[in-house]
Amino acid sequence: MPIISSFFGIYVRMYFVDHAPPHIHVEYQGHEALVAIGDGAILQGGLPRRAQAIVRQ
Repeated sequence: MPIISSFFGIYVRMYFVDHAPPHIHVEYQGHEALVAIGDGAILQGGLPRRAQAIVRQ
C-alpha cells in the first residue's frame, strides 16, 4: 500500500480500490486506525489522542 504522507512519525496510506466509506489507513508507533476522510472519525482501531488530533488537522 503506497504511503501518501508521513509526518511526526505518522504514516498515512490509501488503497486505490478499497471498501466504503472512503478512508485512510494511519500507523503510528505500533497503533493502526482506519480514519474516515469525510469527518476524520476513527472507523476501526485506535491512535493515541495527540496523533489522532494531528491526523484530523
